[in-house]
Amino acid sequence: MKVRIGIALGQWPIKDAHADAIVDLVDYFEALDVDSLWMSDRLVTSQLILEPITFLSYIAGRLRKMKLGTSTLVLPARNPIVLAKELATLDFISRGRLFPAFGLGGDDSKDLQAVGVYKKERAARADEAIGLMRRLWTEENVTFEGKFYSVQDVTIMPRPWQKNGLPIWIGGRSQAAMRRTGRLGDGWLVSSVSPAEVDAGINAIRVYAAEAGRQVPEDHYGVLIPFYFAADADKAFEVAGRSVRPRADISVGEFTAFGSPDQVRAKVQAYIAAGATKFIMRPCGPFEGWREQVGILAREVIQPLQTPAE
Repeated sequence: MKVRIGIALGQWPIKDAHADAIVDLVDYFEALDVDSLWMSDRLVTSQLILEPITFLSYIAGRLRKMKLGTSTLVLPARNPIVLAKELATLDFISRGRLFPAFGLGGDDSKDLQAVGVYKKERAARADEAIGLMRRLWTEENVTFEGKFYSVQDVTIMPRPWQKNGLPIWIGGRSQAAMRRTGRLGDGWLVSSVSPAEVDAGINAIRVYAAEAGRQVPEDHYGVLIPFYFAADADKAFEVAGRSVRPRADISVGEFTAFGSPDQVRAKVQAYIAAGATKFIMRPCGPFEGWREQVGILAREVIQPLQTPAE
């Protein structure tokens, strides 16, 4: 099982959102042997969140090793024909380094309303879009008649660099997301969950996949984990705890990696023991400390735990 560890970049502090600072930070990540770069997605927000496809397309020309991912792209907010073309192009020019993960959008998101999509339709739209995009990436002269989307005799080029089209990872911790992963996905990417919940989720996805006559690869289970290094967990939470959205039913400490290098490494190892092998670590705390934080992560977590690239 290949353990790989990447970095997520979500909301930028507005006062620090200079183009040079963002690009320099990503260059630094690649120099540290970080496996991948993942971008979150919000179309409508007062927070400074970069549009993921645009940014990853730009940064793909600078990076030579790091993979590129979306964590997660709000699929129902986008036209699947346009999206299939965009993602195929990005995978082609990056020579197979793109790994999109799709979600339905948060309950508090205004993205769907802004583009004229009813929230009650989002799951059905996502399912239909996944099926259509898979065909567009692998077939010629595609004819598709769905409830929401239809095409007649359509071919898109270039095809994705990766054979058989792009792998599709599904985001979300709900049973519906797990069921969708089993039915339609190539992997599961989840956040704000404990190691025990990851274990339960993987077991549920295996059942759903078997019911659909499918199998999700065993090394295609991923977790996004907020992290922050300090002398201990209490001091880490004092500095960075506010940058993590809480859950009402479990403590923040159960789904974050805060504390000393030993504590952070132990938390990642707990997720590995639960069955996860792909990790997206999100730096927390003040932006001016992110470079140092990722440097410690590379030395104390990535180097000892990540499977070397072939």
